[in-house]
Amino acid sequence: MSKLLPLYKKYPITLQRGEGVYLYDTAGEEYLDFSSGIAVCALGYNHPQFNAALKAQVDKILHTSNLYANEQSERAASNLARACGLKKIFFTNSGTESTETAMKIARKYALNKGIKGGHFIAFEHSFHGRTLGALSLTANYQKPFKPLMAGVKFAKFNDFESVERLVSEKTCAVVLESVQGEGGVKPAKPEFYRALRRLCDERDILLIADEIQCGMGRTGKFFAYEHSEVLPDVITAAKALGCGVPVGAVAVSDRVAENSLLAGEHGSTYGGNPLACAAVNAVFEIYAQEGILARVSEVGAYFERCLDDLVREFEFCEARSGLALMQGLRLSPQIPARAVIEKCQKKHLLLLSCGDNELRFLPPLIITKAHVDVLGRTLREVLGSFA
Repeated sequence: MSKLLPLYKKYPITLQRGEGVYLYDTAGEEYLDFSSGIAVCALGYNHPQFNAALKAQVDKILHTSNLYANEQSERAASNLARACGLKKIFFTNSGTESTETAMKIARKYALNKGIKGGHFIAFEHSFHGRTLGALSLTANYQKPFKPLMAGVKFAKFNDFESVERLVSEKTCAVVLESVQGEGGVKPAKPEFYRALRRLCDERDILLIADEIQCGMGRTGKFFAYEHSEVLPDVITAAKALGCGVPVGAVAVSDRVAENSLLAGEHGSTYGGNPLACAAVNAVFEIYAQEGILARVSEVGAYFERCLDDLVREFEFCEARSGLALMQGLRLSPQIPARAVIEKCQKKHLLLLSCGDNELRFLPPLIITKAHVDVLGRTLREVLGSFA
């Protein structure tokens, strides 16, 4: 009997190794992966250049205290700052830790600006993490853990008027996923994002973009907020930032950096360690060398057409939503998403679910149109069995 706490509803597959966009179980069975460890393994599995970078760092040093500088973290910060357009970086170990850091930054900024209360506006169907602070911004999963942090109000996603109604003199930040994921795949509309940016500028409120799942190229741009031509004050990143090595980050503008946390007010023992940052640097190098962003845009458009065909073909496929290689396919209630996923697994295709009853697709960013064709054929066959 497993000694692990039973906190996950696991499927009956024990994965052992990976190669490219395929995973292999202990029986040697091959699976086409359209989940990538929940948007983590953007470069797929066993990428030789990525592996070599990690092995080289292992032979040098794994960890140093943040009381000393290390070359990998300085390079990683420069790479991330260049990609996101914000100037200062703090490294963490995960997405939820990045959220917690962003919340502390927002409250300290507000305090320095004379905003008392430190309240946040988040959104219905949001997901920002499972620690108590991050959970306070997360619309679901809260019930067993209340009381949570006070001062969080939830607006309707893509409804600017609902945000305006909640803003007060105590509001320090508006926090949103640029593309909602766990609660159902839904991109922020450009006009909504731009309206939030104007509101935050007018009230000196921080705009915090959660790019943990939708960032690092998944939508065809390094970060999904770029589709709306806005620049947030703070972004949170993780998942594909390290492509399997646990690492997260928070990026802030110079203005925020100058008016928020001081030395000693926050820290992370493992955050920014040489091994994690070697992974980050390898990811940026490979993205540039292999033209990942252009590839995602091209294959993503093809993938969208594939899913749109399924919506037209099956009445119980209600709608597709998403950007590029972050997609959702909402099903009618009578067709359980988990049942579809289980049938796909038997045909050696791995998918995810989200929202109330939605299939979620988060493949490695190195997939090809041929892989999309395989998914299309397999999913059409499985959905046809429910017709």
